[in-house]
Amino acid sequence: MKNKPLKHFTQTVLQGLFGLLPITIFVVLILWMYGKVDMLVGWVFTSVGFTPEHHKFLWFLLALGSFVLLLYFMGLLIKTRLIGYFEALMTRLPGYKTIKDLINIFNSSKEGENRVLVVVIKGFAKEGYNIGLMYSQKESIIKDHYTVTLSMSPIPNGGYMFEVHKENIFVIEEATFDDNLQYLLSMGVKSFAEVIKSDPKPLDALPCLDAWLTAHKYS
Repeated sequence: MKNKPLKHFTQTVLQGLFGLLPITIFVVLILWMYGKVDMLVGWVFTSVGFTPEHHKFLWFLLALGSFVLLLYFMGLLIKTRLIGYFEALMTRLPGYKTIKDLINIFNSSKEGENRVLVVVIKGFAKEGYNIGLMYSQKESIIKDHYTVTLSMSPIPNGGYMFEVHKENIFVIEEATFDDNLQYLLSMGVKSFAEVIKSDPKPLDALPCLDAWLTAHKYS
């Protein structure tokens, strides 16, 4: 009983840490990029005879405007073939493709063979099931088998990979990668039904992967 408050505090701190981590990384990246643009604008100010310290508001507006324009042109660049040539060069760097694929996992708009599915498979015990993720719908080295990852809780950066027959994989269509992350961080305090705000349903109400692949026109 004496350890319960400490255990609760530790678990809550870990949940807060991993909940804030993606936001922190995003904010740090944005601030780093803005800092580079701000430095460039300051250099331009000095080169044309302005003293940035005497025109701080104008300096801020120019830096902010330049940063927004940079993001806009980057967005246009991504839609052109030019980004494809740049990526072709980058893929020659060791580890670039792996890092890119890992980052793409957090993109909730992913579709096609790289879409992240939340699935249910037979559990470790004689009865019951586990909730896991399919990071792609590419067939395994074993025919009709697909890779399912079961993550650890509450720290989801570890886990196990299984090659499971498609008839033994059931898709939770309304669930997302973020829902699965919330479920892991809660350590089961929240049921998955609570996380996705859905009523519990029988297993046969979930489409098996074979039916899901057929419905989405996968070969």
